[in-house]
Amino acid sequence: MPYETDVYTWNFGDYRISTDRQYLDIEILHEAMRQEAYWARDLEIGRLTQAVRCSLPFGAYDAAGTLVGFCRVVTDGAMFAYLRDVFITSRHRGQGLGVELARRAVGHPDLANVGNWLLRTVDAHGVYARLGFTVTDEPQSYMTLKLPRTPFRQRTAPASTITRPE
Repeated sequence: MPYETDVYTWNFGDYRISTDRQYLDIEILHEAMRQEAYWARDLEIGRLTQAVRCSLPFGAYDAAGTLVGFCRVVTDGAMFAYLRDVFITSRHRGQGLGVELARRAVGHPDLANVGNWLLRTVDAHGVYARLGFTVTDEPQSYMTLKLPRTPFRQRTAPASTITRPE
C-alpha cells in the first residue's frame, strides 16, 4: 500500500507478529478462518485474497512459524482505519495474542496520523475496550449500506486511460 514505509515485526512471548506479506499463507488462513470463525464460514478464497491485497495485514506466528492469528486494517493511511478480521486459532486463544495483535495494528507506525478507527464486533467488546475502543456515542451519525452478497469474481483492471501531457 502506498502508505506502508516498511515491514514491521514484533515479538510477544513465543509469538511473532509481522506485516511481512511473504509469510502470510492465504490458503492456510482461509481454511482456518472458515473452520473456526463463525463470520467467515462462507468466505471465498478469492474474496479473502483481494481483501488482504488491498489492506494492511498482520500475521501472528508461533515459534515454529505456523500462522496462528491474523487481522487487517483497511485504511487511507491518513484519516480513517477499519480494523477487520481479527482472528486467533482456537489452540492459541486465551493468552492475550488477539489483544496484542489488535494493539500492534492500532499502534502501527505508518498509521500514526489516523485519528478515526472503526471496528465491528458481536462478542468481543471487552477485548477492544482494552485498546480504547468504545461503543459510538453518535449512532445517528453513522450509516451503513448492505448489498446482497454475490459470488466473488476476480476482476482485471483495465488498461490505464490516463494520458500524460508531453
